[in-house]
Amino acid sequence: MAGKVQSFGLAVFVCMWLAAGCVPSAIEKDTQTPLSVEQRQAMLAREISRKFENPKAHFELGQLYQEQGRLGDAEFHYRTAISFDAVHWPARAALVKVLEQSNQAATAKQTAEAFMNEVGTSTENLLGLGRAFQEQHVDNYALACYRQALPSAPDSPEAHKRLGDYYWGKGDKVRAEEYYRRSFELDWNQPDVAYQLGLLGRVIRVAPEKSGQPTENQTRQ
Repeated sequence: MAGKVQSFGLAVFVCMWLAAGCVPSAIEKDTQTPLSVEQRQAMLAREISRKFENPKAHFELGQLYQEQGRLGDAEFHYRTAISFDAVHWPARAALVKVLEQSNQAATAKQTAEAFMNEVGTSTENLLGLGRAFQEQHVDNYALACYRQALPSAPDSPEAHKRLGDYYWGKGDKVRAEEYYRRSFELDWNQPDVAYQLGLLGRVIRVAPEKSGQPTENQTRQ
């Protein structure tokens, strides 16, 4: 009898263990399969129906609509995302992009400038908005954000690095090097900036038995 009780208890334990998710369920396995566009739209629509004030779901649905050319629907969801999350930089940048795609260049410009004015002199927010503009390929506004960030934070290594990245992406190696060098001077503990300087023909060496701060040498081109 005791053996049966122990067996029953073990069986219950195993069932509880399986139910707790220690073994992937069929649903979990299904989620590892890439979803089609239609499935992603349906999933996001369900998320929004459960919780309308979900900025992430609105933004992602807006992205799907934008890819399909449904620009009006995309604009609606971007504006909704922003209404629930004022610092959702990707939604703000995507809104500007979709306005440009809708042949509303003047409105896009006014919207971008309004966003930058709202941010004011916050270096962190300007850099966040600038990066989002860059990811949406509205580079003129990304550059405006980065330039606006510098006067309020002239000693920000991040701001200089972002400008270096911008000009590097544009193929302007002279300006890229200028900003990378300044960023590195302000904070030499930046392996990614050191790497970019290396690509530009600079080698970073650590000065022995000194402050530990690296020195910069130019390689032969």
